[in-house]
Amino acid sequence: MPRPISATIDLAALRHNLALVRQRAPRSRVLAVIKANAYGHGLLRAARAMREADGFALLELDDAVRLREAGYEQRIMLLEGFFSTRDLPGFIEHKLGAVIHSRDQIRMLKDLPAGSDLDVLLKLNTGMNRLGFASADFPDAIADLQSNPAVAQITLMTHFANADDARGVAWQMTEFERATRGLALPRSLANSAAILRYPQTHFDWVRPGIMLYGCSPFPDEIGAELGLRPAMTLASELIALQNLRRGDTVGYGGMFTAERDMKIGVVACGYADGYPRHAPNGTPVAVDGRLTATVGRVSMDMLCVDLSGVPDAGVGSRVVLWGEGNPVENVAGAAATVGYELLCALAPRVPVVESNG
Repeated sequence: MPRPISATIDLAALRHNLALVRQRAPRSRVLAVIKANAYGHGLLRAARAMREADGFALLELDDAVRLREAGYEQRIMLLEGFFSTRDLPGFIEHKLGAVIHSRDQIRMLKDLPAGSDLDVLLKLNTGMNRLGFASADFPDAIADLQSNPAVAQITLMTHFANADDARGVAWQMTEFERATRGLALPRSLANSAAILRYPQTHFDWVRPGIMLYGCSPFPDEIGAELGLRPAMTLASELIALQNLRRGDTVGYGGMFTAERDMKIGVVACGYADGYPRHAPNGTPVAVDGRLTATVGRVSMDMLCVDLSGVPDAGVGSRVVLWGEGNPVENVAGAAATVGYELLCALAPRVPVVESNG
């Protein structure tokens, strides 16, 4: 009999969240971000649920080819572009687009034959200071691409560093508008946080990521408060019970000490399943639909939960580690991380089940 842990992916929730993007940015086309195996939800599974998106964005060339071979004809963009001239034939053969963020990439494009029709997102660094051209170098980058007969279309883009916090986007918008003034080209700026909070950033293409999966991009809100539905629920069962006496400790290192006599449950889930090892005592867990908390250090294959408030729980009781009834944002907050990391960390050994709501 298999271990009772599984992740349920709600395809209806993915469709709902995509529809919410369209409601919030009604005049923009949607480039759905499905990198990192669609944030742990499954590349082709997520693409199938969100096939009404106007395009997809991801990182790996092989995954982009998988999308094309699965019959997806819309725009497909690779967010880090290409890394070698050896990659370029694959881009042309499969009609894939590339983010261009460096002078080296522009030089590589000179090896393409005329008429290759490469779709380009040209990235301006407005303050994130990861990828992209500095404003002073942007005019030359534009000129080089516009003069290259292998380039079919150019969309201008940048990425926001603070759309999810108090600093906001105005400082980067100012720089973007200054550097692109007079350029009659499409624009793509808004990530999930900007889609939800800054309609002035929507322009021609929006790039939703985490919100598609039902998770809030904001540290002080959960997805449900924004109208989103969680697409992943990681659930397991209690596989054992322990009765503790006052002063007993739990798990490796004795990180939890019982202050009173109490009952705890052992859950078939650990860090080898993708649950964060560093989650402290008190991380929220739902047992039989009632919120309780973890006790002790998370092990490779197991973790323990306080059953004081769930007196009828027993072996076989359902445990939601995150998802429906236990928002991943709250679990991530307790573990001093973000929901993105938890969703992406789902381990390959966890069985995945699809549902339609």
